[in-house]
Parts: sequence; C-alpha cells; structure tokens
Amino acid sequence: MGKIVLASNSPRRRKIMKEQTDYYFEVKPSPYEEKHTTTVFSYDYIENLAYNKAFAVVELLKGEDVLVVGADTVVVLGDEILGKPADKEEALTMLKKLSGKTHKVVTSIAVINCKDSHCEIQSTTSEVEFSNLDDEQIRFYIEKFKPFDKAGSYGIQELPEGYIKEFRGSLENIIGLCPKTLKNLIEKFDFS
Repeated sequence: MGKIVLASNSPRRRKIMKEQTDYYFEVKPSPYEEKHTTTVFSYDYIENLAYNKAFAVVELLKGEDVLVVGADTVVVLGDEILGKPADKEEALTMLKKLSGKTHKVVTSIAVINCKDSHCEIQSTTSEVEFSNLDDEQIRFYIEKFKPFDKAGSYGIQELPEGYIKEFRGSLENIIGLCPKTLKNLIEKFDFS
C-alpha cells in the first residue's frame, strides 16, 4: 500500500490533514524556495507554486509508491496578491488594505504520484469580509499573534472576535488546506 507525504512545514495544514481526513501521512517539508515573482493574481501562478512545492519532494522520492501533496495559499484583494509580510510595518499596511473590504483566499493543491509523475491540481476559493479596523486593533493583533508566516498577515482561526464580518466557503481552505478538495484529488489516483 502506498503512502501520502505532505510537502509542507505548515502546522495548520498538518492539523487539518490529521483531524479532517482519514489519510495516514508523513510530513516532508518541501525544499522548494518560494519566490513570489508577481503580485498580480492568476490561478496558473498559484497552481504552479503548489506544483513546484510538491515536485521538489517528488524528486527526493522518485519511483516510490507515494503521493506527494503540495499546497499554496494566497490572499487576493482585487487582483493583488498579499503574501507573507516581511515585518510589522508591512503587516500593518496589508491589514489596513483589508480593513472594511471583502477579499479572496485561494488555496491550490497539487498531488503528484512519485511512480509516474502523474499530477492533479485544483484550487479552492473562499471569501472573507473584514470589519472596519482601526490602527490600534491592527497593532494589537500584530503584537499578540505575530502573523509573519501567514499570507495577508492574518490567520482567521486566531483573529479576535469582531475582526471579521463573515466568511463564505471553506474555513479550512482559508486556514490553508480544503479537505474536500484534497479528497477529490486523491480519488483521481488508483490509491488505497
């Protein structure tokens, strides 16, 4: 029987896979150096990042009976990608942009079979509407939660009450991995 390898260092993705799927999996963080070469959103761009993350691990496990799962999550305001902030000031700028607006969160998942390099990719889009936040609320959040490893400078699961009005779509997708999408992809492989 084959195994599943999650090509991610994200504790949030690990938690979702462990708690919301029936898959036994191992974690092997991807050595792929993530470089955002554009701030203009396209599904092709994000899906390519997810593929590259997974493929870097496939190269290490070539020929094994393994499915490698790679994922990339971005926050998109209009058509602008808001990546991970470099520092407090960038986090403040991003959260000010998101304040009072609705944005998209897109997670692309790539699943690659190490035996034959067959790949399936799918993206899931959710929406988040932020409340109007003042600078004091934003600074408090940044100081307390230090969201420097999170796209868009926030993690929905840790936002204090009242920071968002609502979200539409999969909450897990916003956190970093949609279990339903992952299941759909894995079912396309002859894998027990």
